Amino acid sequence: MTPRERVLAALNHQEPDRVPFDLGTTFVTGIHRIAYDNLLEALGMTDLEPKPLFDPLQQLAMPHEEVLRVLGVDTRSTYTKLPGRSIQNVEEDQSYLYYTCEWGIKRRMPKDGGLYYDMCAHPLAGADTVEEVDAHPWPDPVAELDLDAIEQACREIKASGDYPVIVGGYGAGMLELLLWVQGYDQGYMNLLVNRPVTEAILEHIVRIKIAYARTVLERVGPYVDIFYIGDDLGLQDGPMIRKEWFQELLEPLYVEYHEEIKRGAPQAKLFFHSCGSVVDLLPQVVETGIDILNPVQVNAAGMGDTAALKQQFGDRLIFWGAIDTQHVLPNGSPQDVKDEVRRRIDDLAPGGGYILNPVHNIQADVPAENVLAMVEALDEFGWY
Repeated sequence: MTPRERVLAALNHQEPDRVPFDLGTTFVTGIHRIAYDNLLEALGMTDLEPKPLFDPLQQLAMPHEEVLRVLGVDTRSTYTKLPGRSIQNVEEDQSYLYYTCEWGIKRRMPKDGGLYYDMCAHPLAGADTVEEVDAHPWPDPVAELDLDAIEQACREIKASGDYPVIVGGYGAGMLELLLWVQGYDQGYMNLLVNRPVTEAILEHIVRIKIAYARTVLERVGPYVDIFYIGDDLGLQDGPMIRKEWFQELLEPLYVEYHEEIKRGAPQAKLFFHSCGSVVDLLPQVVETGIDILNPVQVNAAGMGDTAALKQQFGDRLIFWGAIDTQHVLPNGSPQDVKDEVRRRIDDLAPGGGYILNPVHNIQADVPAENVLAMVEALDEFGWY
């Protein structure tokens, strides 16, 4: 099978020749620049031309096509064919580099040993009226949108081989941005004491996301096999939000957004990223129209029994991820990694519906030998 045939079979709950593999093709399935440099050294590929970062905020490497082919990666995204995210107007002091994104959220990264940019200031902290929310300089998602470049990226994926095309939405998730623009303390407090501000922020966010998706898919909708979105809904030990709050605030907006995507690319599967323990919210989230759950954070509460997840949701969801990045990949032996890969394949692959990938991005402390052990285990155990 070609990579595209392999992925589409899995997405249609059919068994392909081998479990499909993703590494490095989205902002949540990537690899930190330090781990990537170590991987290049282990592969003997350090002579490849340096590339700009895939995502400077998370310090993700832009993977080389040659590396993706050597590793047997079956997925491609428009992100890997575009120049990468750039950050402008970086400020600094003695200890930190600072960057303010288009949403007005300020982040910083330590100069000495910094691994990524963390949030440090929130533009709507202290805002307590809808008028203040409306007055915020919300980003225009299409103002600097290069549709020609996105279409060209789709064409390049098609031309480079028979790979599935992944296109993504605009910005982080709705709940994430709600909390990020206010700060977590005020964002959660307003769920209880200032619902109008909460609703006003969410309304701005969903309109921005819909405008972007509509504009992009009007141009490249027929190319798209997978549309990438997400919203972190889980903590390590449970959901980030009450079920009733999800139903009241997020579910209607998810449905509206997801329906817009499906109108623009009816053939595409909807890839939904949500970290943490989301099993209690999954029945509701599935009803909003998602097709794929990523990253299947197996160390979070209720997420580790992947056989049970498959039994409960396997007829409605494709699982994308599940290889433990909290303990096994950074701290385990290569044999531990192989055992982990075999377990997740045994649990999630029968009948199709599984794309193998680490839980979220591979971090800087993951040794190259463990990345290669994951690939070797896929080749050993991943064939149907």
